Parts: sequence; structure tokens; C-alpha cells
Amino acid sequence: MSEYLDCLELETGPDPVGAVIWMHGLGADANDFEPIVPMLELARPLRFVFPNAPIRPVTINGGARMRAWYDIDPRAPLAGAADIRTSAAQVGELIRREEARGIAARRITLAGFSQGGVIALHLGLRHPDRLAGILALSTYLHDHERLTEEVSFASVDVPIFMAHGRLDPMIPITRAITGREVLLGHNYRVEWHEYAMGHQVCPEEIRDIGNWLDRVYAS
Repeated sequence: MSEYLDCLELETGPDPVGAVIWMHGLGADANDFEPIVPMLELARPLRFVFPNAPIRPVTINGGARMRAWYDIDPRAPLAGAADIRTSAAQVGELIRREEARGIAARRITLAGFSQGGVIALHLGLRHPDRLAGILALSTYLHDHERLTEEVSFASVDVPIFMAHGRLDPMIPITRAITGREVLLGHNYRVEWHEYAMGHQVCPEEIRDIGNWLDRVYAS
């Protein structure tokens, strides 16, 4: 691809030991999760890359144009597949850019909230090189029934952090649990967290994310 997604970047210290590419949710933008980075209280410096999703019409919102990684049509749950592949390819270019800047794939984590988490899981499970981890927040596994047709053997031991609100009205926790069980059934390393919240993040979750990232980048 000739152009990278527009991104916001933040380094928590000099000489970062790894990178986190973090995708926002539907209708949000690259600024959405930047404020939580200092709250993570990380032990080692990391580079955070927050890309902006393209602006596109979204069927579930009456065709309104907004930042979205893929279209959502409630009448056809799998209709966004082509968009998901395109967005995953664009984020894949960001992985290659980090590699060109000296951070190996094994030191790159894909993170995402809601729609962004769908992209993180889709790409992280299919990327030809083993990544540092996958952080999937308030999200789900798209088209899980076809997962085994496309997964990369490099990803079989990648650590996956999944978190969800028990009161989420947008993506019911049962949908996330279905994805978790599919991943566990294929022997993926899933660390599961659930919280008494809706479609959001909470202080306890931020603390758990920070602790997980510290373990991922411990050596």
C-alpha cells in the first residue's frame, strides 16, 4: 500500500523496547485511548501507535459517515468481512513500519476496543510472524467458524488478553465468551477478564492491562 493510516504516536520513555498498535472503536478516533497510557504505569518504555480508521458509511447508523474499521449491517452479521480484511492489511503496513524502525514483530502488540478489537484479533491470529500479544477489549471474534482455515501457525502461542463488561449493551458478553471458547478450544493462551461495566473501560481494567503488558515485555 502506498500510504499509511493517519496515526497518533506516544512513547512512554526513550528507546522503547516494543510497540503497541491500538485501534479505536466505531465513531471514535486516534485520540480515544491516548489518555490512558500514563495510567498503565508501565515498567518499560513502549511506543503506542493509535491509527485513525477510514471514514465510511455505516449501515447500522443509518448510513452516516464516520470513522469505522468496517461496515456493520445488523441484517447480515458477516457483511463486513471485506472491510475487515482491508483494514487488517492497512494495520499490517503499520507493523512493517515498526519493523523498519527497529522493533521486531515479536515486540509488537495489537490492541483494539470494540471494532478495533475485531481487527486486532483478525490480524493477530493471521499474521505470518509471531507477535508480542493481542489485546482485545469489549469485542468479539468475527466469523469464528472459519478461523482454522486462515490462522497462522506462528500465532499459536501468542498471549491474548480479552476483557469485557458484564453489562455491555452494545456487544453482549456472551458473544465475547463464544470467541474466548473458540480460541481456548484451539489451544490459544487467553487471559480473560470481566468487569461490572458497560461498553467502556474501567480503572481496574486499565490496571490489569498495564500488568499484562509488563509481563509481555518483561524480557
